[in-house]
Amino acid sequence: MTLRIATPADLDAIMLIEHRSFPTDAWSAETMAAELASPHGQYLVDESDGIVIGYGGVRALQGSPDADIQTIALIAEHRGEGRGRALLRALLASARERGAREVFLEVRADNPTAAGLYLAEGFEEIGRRPRYYQPDDVDAIVMRRDLRRHPLSADEPEEANA
Repeated sequence: MTLRIATPADLDAIMLIEHRSFPTDAWSAETMAAELASPHGQYLVDESDGIVIGYGGVRALQGSPDADIQTIALIAEHRGEGRGRALLRALLASARERGAREVFLEVRADNPTAAGLYLAEGFEEIGRRPRYYQPDDVDAIVMRRDLRRHPLSADEPEEANA
């Protein structure tokens, strides 16, 4: 497993995974390109044999007490291998390095696998946004991890550019 900081050259590979993972509400290439270029966060890609097979991003303004996991996605053939967990932990480390004390995210209510991962990684449900994901009318589960109460464990990476 190779995690590295995403670059604009990764956009096409990221968008292929984005459209496969989120067929009804994928981000546009323009939105993703803006995210990759933003100084207010960090996007990582996961490579296998030199091919991008996953990505994730965190919005964490330097010095801000909170951060948001924007997205995590893997191609289907590589789900269940611990890669999503590794991406999440690297994004949490990046948020912490930027000064975040709390990290938030939204997860589709119809994605119990992802919600279970987040719960296992110290997130707690703090609310719901009815019909947040359109056009599917799926609720968003809003979750938070307090990095002060649930600091990164010894097996979580200290640096997000590992």
